[in-house]
Formats: sequence, structure tokens, C-alpha cells
Amino acid sequence: MNPVYIIDAVRTPRGKGKKRGALAHLHPVDLAAYCLKSIPERNQLDPALIEDVILGCVSQVGEQGACIARNAVLASGLPISIPGYTLNRFCGSGLQAVQNAAAMIGSGMMDIVVAGGVESMSRVKMGADIEGLDLSVGNETLKNNFNLVPQGISADLIATIYNITREEADRFAEQSQINAHNAIQNGYFKKSIIPVPAEKGGFVELDEHPRIENTFEFLSNLPAAFKTIGEKELDAIALKTYPQVNKINHIHTLGNSSGVVDGAATVLLASEEAVKKYHLKPRARIVSTAAVGTEPTIMLTGPVPASQKALQKAGLKVEDIDLWEINEAFAAVVIYTMRQLGIPREKVNVNGGAIALGHPLGATGAILLGTIVDELERSNKRYGLVTLCIGGGMGVATVVERV
Repeated sequence: MNPVYIIDAVRTPRGKGKKRGALAHLHPVDLAAYCLKSIPERNQLDPALIEDVILGCVSQVGEQGACIARNAVLASGLPISIPGYTLNRFCGSGLQAVQNAAAMIGSGMMDIVVAGGVESMSRVKMGADIEGLDLSVGNETLKNNFNLVPQGISADLIATIYNITREEADRFAEQSQINAHNAIQNGYFKKSIIPVPAEKGGFVELDEHPRIENTFEFLSNLPAAFKTIGEKELDAIALKTYPQVNKINHIHTLGNSSGVVDGAATVLLASEEAVKKYHLKPRARIVSTAAVGTEPTIMLTGPVPASQKALQKAGLKVEDIDLWEINEAFAAVVIYTMRQLGIPREKVNVNGGAIALGHPLGATGAILLGTIVDELERSNKRYGLVTLCIGGGMGVATVVERV
């Protein structure tokens, strides 16, 4: 495989995914377009050289329907000669888009590709593309053969089976808020964030979701978010797959689960030939990528085998990785991954994660990739690994090396 370089990575701030959120006035096509437009401007790149745009987006209905990648190209003012396509690997979509781009470049089929993701959760509600809590979407084969439940039940199932306590989850959530607050106060995100127009003039320049006031004391008093629906019917479905479990311990709350937000991100990738020919400045290189399938009831354990696969392909070990970005879909997911792989807490999500900053589903993977490249540069470290759990029982991971 030919070398694939990350030239740049940008993202919008993350706005709360509600009607009064900082980005709720912006159409999701425009959110993505701001990121697309900024990439060639920041890198003195002739935009006509971009050969494809790949965007992840999860809820591809309503304003996020059709082909949001192509629509974003048109809205950005980039040349209409640039094609685009949209993919959906649920929460891993943004990183999967980058991996697809890396595969095209690494195989020699393309030289310059922009990849990333977008999700406006204020305008297109999570679950708008499925029929309520019925994850089989009316398909009898799925309904009869797989005990599918919402992710919150799966996260609590992980906590139950692997003895992760409510206190551990809340302590982790508190640290996410502290790390994010520190990163914002010190301007660690400024390199990658592109300001976008605010509804009443001016610009949105900061992530809106973090709440440093979410202390352990506050978090520990929040009610379990999935206890009622779980005990009513959903726990029984999950326990058909795990009959050895007597009862699910519901530990996840709105405070130790990922925040619902709007956001977009894009990553500029290029071949070695393009770097030389167009005088581009690489920031990192893609070392390896991986995607896996896992048991679909518990669903969220994918970061472990995905990371192991990516490390094996890279010829690296867990201890070789200087920084980890493990998406904070739920606190138990990250705690489980750290335990299973033996990752020290001080290497994980050092600038906070989705619990504090929010999780714009289709964009998060690309956001995390930009975050880890920024931090590798700031802290003068070498290797980083980004991984996300994914609905339906999947995982995705990418190893990068700072140039």
C-alpha cells in the first residue's frame, strides 16, 4: 500500500442538538459545506485537484437525505467537477469515510480526497431513520434471530457483565468534563475549529456542550436513563442472548453518556506523489485501519477487536500508542476498552470526549482523528489510535503517526 498522508483536518464547533442550539439554524448541508470550503483555502490547494468527497452521515432522511456529500460540494462553491458520496456505518461513519479515502489513495487510484462527516441532531432527530425502538425495522429474519436492543441497554449490559460501577462511570464522566474544559481554556482546539455564522450575527467559535459544573456530586444524583424502558420490556430481550445475567444494572445517565449535538468535520488526505507535486505539508500518515463485526445484542464492544486488528496490521503493541481517542458513546464502553487492552487512563481522551463535547453521529470519527493529530503535534508524540463502538455490533479503528 502506498503512503497516505493527512494534510489537514477541520471541524465546526459542536452545538447542542436542540432547537435553541448554537448551530440549529444551519442546514446540515451548510455545516458540511463550511468545512469543505475551508480545506483548500487553508492549504493553498487548487480545489479542482480534489478527486472525491466522502462524508459519513447516520440519519440520512429529511434534510440529510439524498446525497449530502454531493450537495455539500455544490453548496460550498467548490468546482462542480468534484463528485461526492455518503456512507453510513453508524457512529463510525466519519472515520470510515477517512478509511475509504485512504484505501483509494493507498491503492493508487486517487491522489487527493476529502473525507469526513456531518450530523445535525437538532434538525434530524436521532432515530428518524428507523421505526422507534424496533431495531429490526419490521424484518422478521432479524426479529427472529437477533435480540436487538437500543444502545443504552447494551451499554448497561456491558457494565453489568464486566462489573463497571455507577461510581466508576460518573468519575470517568467528571474527568471528561475537566479535560475538555482544560483544552478549551488553553485553546487546544483552535487550530482545527472553523468559526461558523451565528444566528444573530457574529460567529460560533466554541463547543457549546461542555459543562464544567457537572461534578461527581452532580452526576451521581442523576437518574438512570434506561432503567424504566429496560425493566418494562427491553432488558428481557437482551437477556435472551445473555441468560447467565440475572438482572441488568442500569448505570448510564444523561451525564455519563454522549451528548446530542450538531457538527461537521473534514480531513484532507493525499498521496506521496501529490504531496511532492503540489508542495503540500503532511501532518500525519495513516499507518493502518480496521473494521470488525461483533455480537449485536451487547453491540458496543467493537473498539477492542478493531484496535487489536489495527495494531496487528501496523506491527505495533498497545504500549506503543502514545494517545488514544476512544469515543465516549457511554462511559462503560471506554472503561471496558481500557481494561481489556490495558490502556492507562492518562493516554485516553486527554482533551475530553463525547460525554463533555458531544457526539454528532456521522461526524465524530473525523473529529476525533483531527483531535488526535492536533494533540500529537502539541505534545510532540508519535503514534495515535482512534476507535469507535458502532451500533449493530461493529467497531472501527485507525492508527496514525505524526510526521
